[in-house]
Parts: sequence; C-alpha cells; structure tokens
Amino acid sequence: MKQETEIAAKVKGFWRKLGPGLVTGAADDDPSGIATYSQTGAQFGYGQLWTALYMLPLMIAVQEACARIGLVTGKGITTIVREQYSKGVLYAVVGLVVVANTINIGADLGAMAAAAQLLVPAPFILLTLFFTTVILLLEVFTNYRVYAKILKWLALTLLAYPITVFIVNQPWATILKATVIPHFEFSFAFLFIITGVLGTTISPYMFFWESSQEVEEDKEKKLIKKKGKPSISTFIVNKMRLDNSFGMIFSEFATWSIIVVAATVLHNSGVKNINTAADAAKAIEPLVHSFPHAGFLSKLIFSIGIIGLGMLAIPVLSGSAAYSVANAFNWKASLNLKFNKAKGFYIIIIAATLVGLLLNFIGVNPVKALVYAAVLNGVAAVPLLYLILKISSDENIMGEFKSKTISKTILWITFIAMGAAAVAMFYTIFN
Repeated sequence: MKQETEIAAKVKGFWRKLGPGLVTGAADDDPSGIATYSQTGAQFGYGQLWTALYMLPLMIAVQEACARIGLVTGKGITTIVREQYSKGVLYAVVGLVVVANTINIGADLGAMAAAAQLLVPAPFILLTLFFTTVILLLEVFTNYRVYAKILKWLALTLLAYPITVFIVNQPWATILKATVIPHFEFSFAFLFIITGVLGTTISPYMFFWESSQEVEEDKEKKLIKKKGKPSISTFIVNKMRLDNSFGMIFSEFATWSIIVVAATVLHNSGVKNINTAADAAKAIEPLVHSFPHAGFLSKLIFSIGIIGLGMLAIPVLSGSAAYSVANAFNWKASLNLKFNKAKGFYIIIIAATLVGLLLNFIGVNPVKALVYAAVLNGVAAVPLLYLILKISSDENIMGEFKSKTISKTILWITFIAMGAAAVAMFYTIFN
C-alpha cells in the first residue's frame, strides 16, 4: 500500500511538472493531424511510417528552441522579430501565422462538427456555431491557471489510437521495418501527403504558442525581473526541456499509432481514401469489435477524440495568432488578463476563430480541408524555421542559453528537409 502511494505521488509530481510542452505536443495531433496521418496510413499503408521516428528529434529541437526563446528572454518570438528585424520581415511573419492558423481553425471546427454528426443528428452549421461559442467563452473568460489545467487533461484524448494499436493483430516485423527504413516515392500524391505530415507535425502555430506560454509561465512563477528579463537558471531550462521532450514524444507516439491503425485497418481492407468522418472512425472500430454496437462505439470514441483535441487545438491556434499580432504592435497580451485589460489580444482571438468558422460555409469537404491546412502549414513553416534558428543562436538575444552545435545542426536539417519537401511537391505540380 505504501509503495502504491509513493508511485502515485511520483506520477502526480511528474504530471505537475508538465505544462506548455505537453499541451503543445498534444495540440500538434489536432483534427488536422489525425486526418492527415489517417489519410497517410490509408493511402500508403506503412509507407510513410518512418516519418514518425525521424521527425521526433527535429520536432524536439524546434520546439525546445522556441520554448527556450520565450523562457530566457521573457518575450514572444514576434516581439523579438519586431525588435531585431525590419517591419517587412515582421509583417511577413505575422501574416504567415495568422493566415495559416485561421485556415487551420476553420478546418478543425468543420472536423469537430462532422465528427459530432456521427452521434447527433444536428445541422452542420448549428454544430460549428456551438463549438465556436464554447471555445471562445472558455478562452476569453477562463483564467490561465484553470485553462492550462483543462488543456492538459484534454491531451489524454489521444490515447484511443495507441490502445487500438495493441488490440489489433499487427504484422509487427513489417511495421518495425517500415518504422526504421525510409520509403520514398517521387510522385505528387506522395509528396503532397508527406508535406502535410511535416506541416501538421512541425507547425507554425506551435512555434509561437509554446514560446508565448513559456512567457506566461515566467509571469505565473514571478520570474520576470524589473528590467523585463527573467531570472533563469540551468535547472529551469532543463525542466522546460523535460516537459518539451515528453510532450513531443507523446505526440509522435500518437502520430505513429494513428498511421499504424489506419494502415492496418483501412489500407489493408482496401480503403485508400478518407472522404468523411465516418471513414476515419472505422480505423478504431477494432478497439471495440467484441462489444455490441461496435460501429457506434468506434464513432463515439473517434468523435470524443476529434472534439476533445479540437477543443485543445483551436485555442492554441487562435491564441498563437493573437500573441503574434499583439506582440507585433506591442499590445498587452496574456491569457491571465481580463478582456478589458487586453482588448486587442482577445479581439484577434475572436476574429481568427470567427473567420475560421466562416470558411466552413464555402463548400469545402471538412476532411479534405484538414489535409490542405496541414500542407499549407508545411510550406509556411519553412521561412519561420530560419528565423527561429537565427534568433535562438544569437548570443546578444539568448546570452549563455543560445543554441549550441547539436541544436543548430538539427534545426538546419529540419529547415532543409521541410524546404526540400515543399519544393519537390511544387516541382511535381508543374512537371
């Protein structure tokens, strides 16, 4: 009994240490991510499974650099761009983030409504309006401490896919080989999806959200000195790295699981394209195949996952857009502040969410929109990665916590890999 109590205390203590890294990692597997990874598995089987393994160190390095920028400087990325670069660069950065995030918000809201329709015979428009209202009320009127706890618990909705992986009878030798040995095809379809996989994994909104949340953590823990710069120790940075690494590992394990489940259940059954939420829900039907009404239960689990992760991701998307705009114009920006203390910040959150909502009324298939949003993120991330590399490596900005050789090397590899995928995709379009 005593041993069980000690273990429970350790688990609880570890959970408390997790924060922006876990939330960012879970938000990475948003409805757009689930749709893209599911489409990858359905279309190419285990052919792109290796991406989950090889993206992990890239993802950890990128998000660690972003988190370290916010933690060490006490400023969001856009604030540093405003202080160090020209207005042209600043507006380009803000524009990329706002446009990509708004489109992603729209795709995620549509996916949540489509998933809810599997359970509730309500009009699509009514459901999108409902989810938009709930998310905005939580984001605008809930304080940061409470909201951060809500986001952490929503992260657990990702577990449906890893559980399914180990319930289904898997060809483990084939899966292990596909996980370790890269497979590549020089075709538009393959490059389009792999750009989407990269884009939904290493996404612009994650860069700005995690750096801004580390600033929020600084303020929450009263680390900010009078001169505006946090009092940071190596211990605090290492704690951030633990949180970040765990969040990214959790995220990529979920990514790997989604691809495996979609490949085994859908691709191997002849389902090569996912056109509706119901198609995607079939991927986790084996989780409940022995229960009565297995089809309904799989839809229920899928819908809860999509809605839960949408509730997690959309505030991250709108919040990172708002931090970006507010920092660009030196407005007050914090989820800790009431609406009347940071009106500009909250107006951007509301505007981005409402514009995203309106995108659902132009007739685009909600599931296809998710994949397109992921591809857009893959293209938009490339120039932003270069900026993050420059900022995190600048001793004048980062001091003793500037990026060292390993960090810089992995960031360069990430920049080149994502740039090459985007260029190759466009090359196949015009040739």
